[in-house]
Amino acid sequence: MNTTRLIAAAVAATFVIGAGSAIAAEKARTPESIECSKQADAKGLHGKERKSFRAKCKADMKKSEKK
Repeated sequence: MNTTRLIAAAVAATFVIGAGSAIAAEKARTPESIECSKQADAKGLHGKERKSFRAKCKADMKKSEKK
């Protein structure tokens, strides 16, 4: 009986993990996002610094497109 529950839990976990990766794969990255990531990589940024840099970079790119 415990083996059956273990197998059922493993199957359920497989579906949950599969669904999560499918959702993540659906999001397409914009050219601005890719370019800002490349710039962050070049600067060696990680964590909060990288996140704030990318946010500012993308905002600046959107502003320059509107001009």
